Amino acid sequence: MKKIYRLKSSHRLYAISASLTAAVLLAACASNPPPTAQMAVSKAAVSNANAAGANEFAPLPLRAASTKMQSAEQAMITHDYLLARELAEEAEVDAQLSAVTTRAVKAQIAVSQLQQDNSVLRQEIDRKTQ
Repeated sequence: MKKIYRLKSSHRLYAISASLTAAVLLAACASNPPPTAQMAVSKAAVSNANAAGANEFAPLPLRAASTKMQSAEQAMITHDYLLARELAEEAEVDAQLSAVTTRAVKAQIAVSQLQQDNSVLRQEIDRKTQ
């Protein structure tokens, strides 16, 4: 009789350990979902930087953003969602940097052009007053 009792308790032990293992695996899967929203936001940031002219005015951060975005897409394919999220976030920041740098360079060019225009106007005013 003792052997039957031991078999039953070992079956219970196996069932409990299998249930705990399944619960842990489900919790691990649930806590690391695919970062689809972050991927979309990052792709949009890279596209916006391209549209702003970052290829011309801030090519290095744009290239870094594109490279990280490609790596994030590869990580998504291999289901390495943590790495994909990190790379997508970094790509978004790099793309934002390139877009901001592009806007700053364009603003500086506009300021320079306005200064030249003002100089020409001053010369015209001086010439007419003499």
